[in-house]
Amino acid sequence: MVYFVEDDDSIRELVTYTLNSQGMEAEGFARPSEFWEAMSKKQPDLILLDIMLPEEDGMSILKKLRTSAATKKLPVMMLTAKNSEYDTVLGLDSGADDYIAKPFRMMELLSRIRALLRRAQEKPSYEEYREGDLYVCPSKHIVTVCAQPVTLTLKEFELLCLFLQNKGSVFTRAQLLDHIWGYSFDGESRTVDVHIRTLRQKLGSCGAMIETVRGIGYKIGGNS
Repeated sequence: MVYFVEDDDSIRELVTYTLNSQGMEAEGFARPSEFWEAMSKKQPDLILLDIMLPEEDGMSILKKLRTSAATKKLPVMMLTAKNSEYDTVLGLDSGADDYIAKPFRMMELLSRIRALLRRAQEKPSYEEYREGDLYVCPSKHIVTVCAQPVTLTLKEFELLCLFLQNKGSVFTRAQLLDHIWGYSFDGESRTVDVHIRTLRQKLGSCGAMIETVRGIGYKIGGNS
């Protein structure tokens, strides 16, 4: 089940119709109050959430979802007309698992929804990684730098784990989109670059471990 909170009737009806026609049960809500009432009865597998809403904005809804033990791991994709880099980072830092701006391509939206659902069902790894002052425990979702805890979004955490699992390997932007977001993108995308930049900033003194390989992509470790 997918819940979609969107006050634009045409967009809400188109998306829910498309999801249902593709075999994914979906229900739309024009107002947050309707969404919260449905949440009290049944939790979905994924939430599509607009930012600009009546009664309560999407960021406020996301914050409530992430602070509740019952919903903190529920996959949430922000779907909004706010498409500046600042808004993207704000949404991701607030706990969104993915972020797509309007106008969007329906096939890309479907692909990203399926990718989120797949990743939510995957079992965690039980390895631990130590790289200098950096420590990462995937099974417990723990990241520390110099023994101090670091809070990462889901995608930032998955990027970091991918680099550590494949130390020395260089990943192109296209490969990272495929591995982490689970979809291909045939145009210019800032998604990877935004995540890499915020990840480096949050890792502080260990951020420089994520190297830019000019003209190719990113990596951790190995010979330059």
